[in-house]
Amino acid sequence: MNLLSVENISKSYGERILFSDVSFGINEGEKIGLIGVNGTGKSTFLKIIVGAETTDTGRVIKGNTVRIEYLSQNPYFDPDATILQQVFKGNSPIMTVLRAYEELLEKLKHSPNDNDLQNKFMKLNQEMDDLGAWQLESEAKNVLTKLGIYDFDVKVGTLSGGQRKRIALASALISPCDLLVLDEPTNHIDNETIKWLEEYLNKRKGALLMITHDRYFLDRVTNRILEIDGGTLYQYTGNYSTFLQAKSEREELRVSAEKKRKNLYRKELAWIKSGVKARSTKQKARIQRFEKLEEEKINTDEEKMEISVGTRRLGKKVIELNHIHKSYGEKKCIDDFTYIVLRNDRVGIVGPNGMGKSTLLNIMAEKIQPDHGTIERGETVKIGYFSQESTEMEDSLRVIDYIRNEAEYITNGEGMKITASQMLERFLFPPHVQWTPIEKLSGGEKRRLYLLKVLMSAPNVIFLDEPTNDLDIKTLTILEDYLEEFQGAVIVVSHDRYFLDKITDKIFAFEGNGMIKQYTGNYSEYEESVDQKRISSNNEKSNKNIEKKKNKVENKPKKLKFTFKEQREYDQIDEMIEKIEEKLDEINEKINHAGSDFELLQKCVSEKEALEKELEEKIERWEYLNELAERIEEEKGR
Repeated sequence: MNLLSVENISKSYGERILFSDVSFGINEGEKIGLIGVNGTGKSTFLKIIVGAETTDTGRVIKGNTVRIEYLSQNPYFDPDATILQQVFKGNSPIMTVLRAYEELLEKLKHSPNDNDLQNKFMKLNQEMDDLGAWQLESEAKNVLTKLGIYDFDVKVGTLSGGQRKRIALASALISPCDLLVLDEPTNHIDNETIKWLEEYLNKRKGALLMITHDRYFLDRVTNRILEIDGGTLYQYTGNYSTFLQAKSEREELRVSAEKKRKNLYRKELAWIKSGVKARSTKQKARIQRFEKLEEEKINTDEEKMEISVGTRRLGKKVIELNHIHKSYGEKKCIDDFTYIVLRNDRVGIVGPNGMGKSTLLNIMAEKIQPDHGTIERGETVKIGYFSQESTEMEDSLRVIDYIRNEAEYITNGEGMKITASQMLERFLFPPHVQWTPIEKLSGGEKRRLYLLKVLMSAPNVIFLDEPTNDLDIKTLTILEDYLEEFQGAVIVVSHDRYFLDKITDKIFAFEGNGMIKQYTGNYSEYEESVDQKRISSNNEKSNKNIEKKKNKVENKPKKLKFTFKEQREYDQIDEMIEKIEEKLDEINEKINHAGSDFELLQKCVSEKEALEKELEEKIERWEYLNELAERIEEEKGR
């Protein structure tokens, strides 16, 4: 069933045309990825779809009952709201009741004996029952926990930007809707959380439309790709890998069509130059066809962002870290880390958010000092640091002046001088854009400009802190190609698995309590290594249990039989396991109805963990007793 249709929409800002005469539809169950170079209007496109922005021409048609939920790049937050209140921000009846319930709970904490509040609380409880809101509240807490948010009563105003974005994502995910629209959902979340989000969206039944630059994410979630290119919308059935092949075929057809046009144009031009006069209707028609051929020129010179930047000479000594320690209060980020950076290192730094990845990068760049340990840097080292925030940008500054402040020109790998203006053109900033203020650029264009400034400094060591946030796929591809040829060390903090696979051959993994483990290989090889260790550990435990059971059996007298206690336990163990499973069902029911009672929720979770442990022990005991019973029967039959 069709959920939404877009008919001939166009959008411009001044002379800048974002897209023109675009039409398409979204059906139930479709999972669509929207891609394109930064500045082509992807976020504006989503805003038009959800009704947050108007079109110049055309219209968006959706059914009256179709519900749309939207996660923007910069969602609104109420700084005084608790996390749960912010999550339940929608205007649907169920969200309104949930929000009222959370607000009333907050009031009851301060006035628990207020009769009026108690009466309202009872009424809201009934409304929650009628709307089935308890399950949604339980799901909200589960999603928040998966996104790394555990204390639901904290005020939103006290949280970091990344934590706020995750709260907004949780709100979008749990809101009942037919079409979920997400703008960069993978920004500010770590690799493990991205994997969970992939599974969540794949299981979700509703339609999905999203912008993301995470290519593995696009490959594993989407079944359709939309691409904005040169103001036109191209549609492809399939995931990102299918799109790459289909786009390549489209480009080949376009080049082939232009080649045929040129051949025909040359023939017609020769005819025109021969001095033929337009004496007949037939000749006039031929002249008109020639003029039309001239107008139908196909642009096959696709804009390419070339990065060919010269680097400074790098000596033998780069950066040496000796027994580095760093803590913030009681939180230990780095514990006794030692490493010597090599001249051609390609290191990826991974781990959950908040573990200290950026802290390590900042210590290596000597932006912050360690609590203990030393850092030694070679005399020839020139670091280019692409940080998460482009804080030094002045919005009133013109684009070209921003680059000229770093360098008027650079010398490329072939020894040729390239001016700041020429470099800007290679980075897809045409002359008319170079003289505009930075404030008129999109977020992605600002990041691309910032990247150019870093490279204009001709570094021989590059630090990249989450470079894939807000950079489009095309820019990332060119950056990856550049880094492969770069004659120097590259150290990157990233959650983009594709990017890490492409450029790294060594992984630093933050594994908790300040421990940083080193792995050889790219990200996929690191994941495989971790999985193998986990499997080996589980097998080792299993083998120990088997050996323990075997020893117990071997140490028994030759004539096997149950002791009185074992016989009684053997007779009752099935019933005991069944009772534990029933208790687990009951405790799961309590968790689902715990509401916002955080203390009760913690108590229930603790009980559940204890029951699961008891169940595991009983099952192990059941296995042993049944194995013993079989051996006794075998001995009797001899």
